[in-house]
Amino acid sequence: MKHYDVLIVGGGPAGIFAAWQAGLRYKRVALLEKNAILGKKMLITGGGRCNITNIHQDDALIAGIIGNGRFLHSVFSQFNNNDLIRFYEQNGLRLKEENKGRMFPITDKAQSVVDTLASVLKNAGVDIFFQCDVHNITTDIPMQIKTNSIFFTCDKLILTTGGKSVPQTGSNGSGYQLAQKFGHSITELFPTEVPLTSDEFFIRKKALQGLSLYDINFSVLNQKGKPLVTHRYDILFTHFGVSGPAALRSSQFVVKQLKKQQPVQVMLDVLPDMHLNDVQAWLKKQDANKSLKNAWKGIVSERYLLFLIEEAKLTESTPLKQLAPKHIELMAQLLKGFVFTVNGTQSLEKSFVTGGGIRLKEIDPKTMQSKFDHRLAFAGEIMDIHAYTGGYNLTVAQCTGYVAGRHI
Repeated sequence: MKHYDVLIVGGGPAGIFAAWQAGLRYKRVALLEKNAILGKKMLITGGGRCNITNIHQDDALIAGIIGNGRFLHSVFSQFNNNDLIRFYEQNGLRLKEENKGRMFPITDKAQSVVDTLASVLKNAGVDIFFQCDVHNITTDIPMQIKTNSIFFTCDKLILTTGGKSVPQTGSNGSGYQLAQKFGHSITELFPTEVPLTSDEFFIRKKALQGLSLYDINFSVLNQKGKPLVTHRYDILFTHFGVSGPAALRSSQFVVKQLKKQQPVQVMLDVLPDMHLNDVQAWLKKQDANKSLKNAWKGIVSERYLLFLIEEAKLTESTPLKQLAPKHIELMAQLLKGFVFTVNGTQSLEKSFVTGGGIRLKEIDPKTMQSKFDHRLAFAGEIMDIHAYTGGYNLTVAQCTGYVAGRHI
């Protein structure tokens, strides 16, 4: 049996920051990690480069945390994305900014981030137990923690076990059951930042599979056909639907809208900087003697152009001069607003982020402590907080971990 002042369950970014701060305040602190390495999920984020944080400030930062971001105002008043950047650079890891405010290590290697954090934990005197899977916790004094290998007791506990997304990294939802032993409730879990599925004929016949459309407007429509949300990013057509940043960011809105209507309509505007009338004028003024394929070449990728020509029930070899005005108008409308249906998303396990989690009204926003038992605190994705990709989720994990470890 081993006794610690503070035990942290989960060695992801939230757990590491919680352990670091607790290690500065208590003599006996341990981090329990079910994997053989720290930060397994961090190692695959940002395409293996680890998008540590996002440089957007204040309201823009909160806006990126679409699921209950306002809960974090107190957290960010104590430790925010600016503090994160200073933390890494003070510990010898330089960062660089990329498009849309994303911050990466200058090495372009996620391993360098994890190595930095491991060094910080060592300096803070934190014991780390790998391949240590928690099976049960009692709420006794001291708390008793049964694992697959060692029996622990502790005075204080921080749960940072993540959600249910990407379970191969260790986030299998086990932390929810542990939290429930203290009387906590879990809101409905749902996938976010996840590809969308569609049963449209053009998807089933793989007409656009593998095609990427860049810097477009992707909108989720309500029951009246009006945009609920629009994201300007890239998309990728797949054999099952659509993926890419714009689709991923829209997924949580699709999940919620599917409860109201089946299926949900989405709309693509591949020329977001042009007004509909301008698109129509451009289509009309091209060389009238050329075929549609050649006359309109270059306005969008050829594969998508030919697809829309077919959708408009036109023929690519038809000379432009033979088109009626209504055909020009229809083509412009398709370029500015091609609408198709999606019928769901991929599973929660295949999502990048878990929506839902421990109910926030049961957590003190200033300390991350349980309102039911101040010996217990939470940090990271186990809570009912979720954000867009682009460094926001890691910001939430690290900053809430810092606050939990500081106040426990």
